[in-house]
Amino acid sequence: MVDIDTLRAFVIISECGSFSLAAEKLFITQPAVSKRINALESLLDTRLFDRIGKQVQLTEGGQILLPKAQRILADIQDAATAVKDLSGEVRGDLHVATSHHIGLHKLPPVLRDFAERYPKVNLRFEFLDSEVACERVLQGKCELALVTLPPQIDAPLAATAIWHDPLVFITSRQSAIAADCTLAELSQTPAILPDLNTYTGQLIHRFFNEQGLNLNISMATNFLETIKMLCSVGLGWSVLPASMLDEQLKVLNVQSSTLKRDLGLVRHTGRTLSNAGQAFIARLNDTTPKASKL
Repeated sequence: MVDIDTLRAFVIISECGSFSLAAEKLFITQPAVSKRINALESLLDTRLFDRIGKQVQLTEGGQILLPKAQRILADIQDAATAVKDLSGEVRGDLHVATSHHIGLHKLPPVLRDFAERYPKVNLRFEFLDSEVACERVLQGKCELALVTLPPQIDAPLAATAIWHDPLVFITSRQSAIAADCTLAELSQTPAILPDLNTYTGQLIHRFFNEQGLNLNISMATNFLETIKMLCSVGLGWSVLPASMLDEQLKVLNVQSSTLKRDLGLVRHTGRTLSNAGQAFIARLNDTTPKASKL
């Protein structure tokens, strides 16, 4: 029989790409990790990892096993959570993934309120790109994600819009770009935008494509605060949430342009919410405008 500790070691090695790093995460020795994997490979009669120098890579058999092992561990965690939550007490770990922007600009009042009400909950936050955060929820590694919502959400994930986030075209106050300009004029001017692998970057790119215009991207980054700084010193124009405007920036009144995105909650519909997760969602809804199910 395969024991849970062995499956957990297999999954962590897959994530780390290293037996030694996995041993550190598991708080055991590297030989103990190797022993677990050797036993698993012997039981399954197949090699799970190729060890090439210091690199560790999944074999074909390992790639087949990984999602099944992740699902088993997630199911066990759900079972443990369901049993613990029978008491109705709000306590334990709550693992949430969120974007840097939401963490900086939206969550502080929610977190302050939640921490005061539920001191026995250990909030564990990961700051990730929205796309990565959604994947973490899908894999069962996080209970909830607070992110820029994708244009479409597919089962088994479900999304709830919490904040409607209007976007504005901006540049430095010293920029030569006229406050009243056209998209065509902007398309010929260096832009500093979110990476095109992000939901916000894709939204902007799609908007210009629909007008038959190409973007002149001089720099790209996933961090909106960095974009704001680069634009404020005159290195180009960008699109930012209206909530980030200050005296360093000039708003560009681009003709016939309205951009917005939704920020909100993503959860796995197949996962039982912990008492802590339910309480967090309740406080989130109570301290923000009324949410709308997508």
